[in-house]
Amino acid sequence: MLTQYFHRFALWPLLLISHFLVASLLAWHLLAKVDFGFAWAYPLMDIQTHIERFGPQNRYKPGFGKTDKSEHLRLFGEITESIQNRGEGLDEIRYTLPNGRQTPLMREAEVIHLEDVSRLVTLYYAAGLGAGGLFLILVAYAYWRAQRPPRAGRILGVTGVSLLAGAALLALIGPKKVFYWLHEHAFPDDHEWFFYYQDSLMTTLMKAPDLFGFIGVLLLLLTLLLWSASGALLWRLLKRAPVRS
Repeated sequence: MLTQYFHRFALWPLLLISHFLVASLLAWHLLAKVDFGFAWAYPLMDIQTHIERFGPQNRYKPGFGKTDKSEHLRLFGEITESIQNRGEGLDEIRYTLPNGRQTPLMREAEVIHLEDVSRLVTLYYAAGLGAGGLFLILVAYAYWRAQRPPRAGRILGVTGVSLLAGAALLALIGPKKVFYWLHEHAFPDDHEWFFYYQDSLMTTLMKAPDLFGFIGVLLLLLTLLLWSASGALLWRLLKRAPVRS
């Protein structure tokens, strides 16, 4: 009886959710290899003009408004690499002034914030790897027990409705409010996470929070692509599982 309940109510939700988490981690890892599409967002979001406007207004760091696109891409790439490596080297990231002198890009509060971000990324990888282990166990179990997966149409329908409901809720609450709420609950109370453009070259470089919306869309699209493509192969495998007496 317990096995029947597990097959009916738990097996496929757990398998699908763990599969989605694995796909999202793989999508994150792949996007990190191309600096989360910063080079694509750069012209789309007119980041150069944004930096030329707010760089000179910075109260702590001079000369950033005169840096060029290649310097901006390099700096963002170094930030990405550091975040992916437990925050190592964040305080060593420097930009070059017109006179050739190099200046640290970020103040201590900004470095601490990105170190907090890197810790969340590390937890994300741990959760994704744990989900990967669960996913493999459930796939092996379903194959061994010849459990036929739900129809693809049903899965796509539930997924579509869930995404639409999430998008509607996000629009109702407001992306900015959700963004601030997540930051308030994800980071320590005594760690600064909100930075005005005039106080932070990190925020200016990223044109935050606009860039995060761009990255979020890329991450979701790539996750869905990987999830659906690998899911189609998986479902084909499970439908061919031999029935054991």
